[in-house]
Amino acid sequence: MPILRLVLVVATTMLLASCNPTPSGDGPSGSIKEMEVIHLPDAPDTWIPYAPAITVTGGKTIYLAGVTAAPVYHQHPHVAEEFDTIPGDMEGQARLVMENVKRGLEATGATFDDVVSSTRYLTDLTNQNDFFSVWQEYFGEHTPATTTVQVVRLATDPRMLLEVNIVAVIDD
Repeated sequence: MPILRLVLVVATTMLLASCNPTPSGDGPSGSIKEMEVIHLPDAPDTWIPYAPAITVTGGKTIYLAGVTAAPVYHQHPHVAEEFDTIPGDMEGQARLVMENVKRGLEATGATFDDVVSSTRYLTDLTNQNDFFSVWQEYFGEHTPATTTVQVVRLATDPRMLLEVNIVAVIDD
């Protein structure tokens, strides 16, 4: 299964990178992105909280490193005391994660509406509804392509319950 996940991540990265044409001297140096949610043929008329597929043409691709509820800038090697004030519940950590994502997006000139894809790593899927309710507060009706994976532990600190990485596309 880990090999399949790696193949999917590499394929997605290559696909998204190919959506960023190198500006040529023939036209304007920037390009406007066009994003389209693609639904499968014969899809039922039902709402789902993610897009099965998204195509993007034009724009500039932004890759956010995985973020947890920990401060984005913390010591390495990790110092456990830096994480002592982080809430121990999924909802509390989800809010900190989404605020870290928001700050990362804003630093690149992006918003949640520019997010094309995300992978969410949770240490316990029984708490995923607490995470998803916070996720929806930030994304509203926008539904990027997403994958949610349960993992045994996150690298930052054993108390971290989730990590999110983001790919967004903004106008170039």
